[in-house]
Amino acid sequence: MFSEKKIAVIGGGSWATALVKILCNNVTLVNWYMRNEQAVEHIHKFRHNPNYLQSVEFDLNKINVSTDLTEIIGNSDTVIIATPSAFLDKLFKGFPIDLFEGKSIFSAVKGIIPEYNSIPARFIHKTFGTPYDNIGIICGPCHAEEVALERLSYLTIACQDEDTSEEMAALLSCRYIKTTVSDDLFGTELSAVLKNVYAIASGVCAGLGYGDNFQSVLISNAIQEIENFIDEVSPIHRDVKSSAYLGDLLVTAYSKFSRNRTFGFMIGKGYSVKTAQLEMDMVAEGYYATKSVMAIKNKFQVEMPIVEAVNNIIYEKISPVIEMRILTDKLS
Repeated sequence: MFSEKKIAVIGGGSWATALVKILCNNVTLVNWYMRNEQAVEHIHKFRHNPNYLQSVEFDLNKINVSTDLTEIIGNSDTVIIATPSAFLDKLFKGFPIDLFEGKSIFSAVKGIIPEYNSIPARFIHKTFGTPYDNIGIICGPCHAEEVALERLSYLTIACQDEDTSEEMAALLSCRYIKTTVSDDLFGTELSAVLKNVYAIASGVCAGLGYGDNFQSVLISNAIQEIENFIDEVSPIHRDVKSSAYLGDLLVTAYSKFSRNRTFGFMIGKGYSVKTAQLEMDMVAEGYYATKSVMAIKNKFQVEMPIVEAVNNIIYEKISPVIEMRILTDKLS
């Protein structure tokens, strides 16, 4: 019975909040780890996350929210990690990895671990010794803000083991969530990382005043770059026109809820990278992903002019006006 599954959600942000909301439809109790003690106290008292998706009201009979990571993971047989990738290595540094033995671990991170230029699946495998058949990814196209509003959304669950992905897909299916499964663990995860970089590019262009016509060219070139990259890194048959790839790219590049697009828009409007980060007060995964993707693409010798343009703007401090003007001559 799915209702008897012991599920842990690790993270206190919008995606973690949305996942807890979804899971409460199908399981009796969700174990939820949050680092922020004040946020935990607020949820216990008022049944809302004070920092993210405040409209979501939780049934406290269905969630066990705690700052004790060891307790939360120890009392669960399936773990969903929804912590920003930049903080994963620190979060699990020195953690007793034997607590992960025999568990299924799913990533909802959508970023890359900068210390190792590693996607979460590989980080989980190397750090906890978890077999790849027990590792999965939860990806879009889906914004947490629309989950909070219970607007119809779609999730893709990818794992090399079909039974594992099917089980998680069933746990996340509800009236407003439809799920599909995939065996392309590495391709979907790499695509989820890359789309954040392209969303920054989209935001920069919007901030500079480029219109819809150029945006359509930018994103059509972006999906070609994604295809070339993931086919080189993980050469299996896949259709990048499906929702997990193209759909996730589109919603991240165009939506008002996209923090990566917002980050890029602010840079296009003249904000420095540091100022944009401080103003947002949220993590734009594409910022960290860009440098790591550059290292991987150079290793595999993949041409990715859009990624290079974003890297030049946010790390080499080249003017967005100049860099995007150069990029326009490289797109087709």
